[in-house]
Amino acid sequence: MQPTSVPVHGPDFTKNAGLVAAVAQDANNGEVLMVAWMNVEAYDETIRTGRAVYFSRSRNKLWRKGEESGHYQIVRAVYLDCDADTVLLKVEQEGAACHEGYRSCFFREVTPAGLQISATRLVDPADVYKPEARNSKSEKSTTLE
Repeated sequence: MQPTSVPVHGPDFTKNAGLVAAVAQDANNGEVLMVAWMNVEAYDETIRTGRAVYFSRSRNKLWRKGEESGHYQIVRAVYLDCDADTVLLKVEQEGAACHEGYRSCFFREVTPAGLQISATRLVDPADVYKPEARNSKSEKSTTLE
């Protein structure tokens, strides 16, 4: 048996500045919902709570999916790729996965005529992310535990 540097128990956070790519996929139909990043803390919290937690590079902090929108991802299974530098989360998506209000972040199709919207927007982001919506969603999230 050849020695390996791939971790036995989890992702390899020694690459890519301590981050691994995380793909969220619908556990029921296989649709790819989004791609984000995880650091060790986000991964550990995801495993511990059963809810998807990512690392926001733009805000430089943990991003608990649904904490502002109420559109949570309940994790049903976790897979690692062969290099242990990408995580696949099979999730139950509550509401829209995309901050633009679509079920999936992959709602634009590249065609010979240019980009085409290939999905229906579920929610208006202005309604979901306005300050009063954030307050009511965070109150609601404490009752879901």
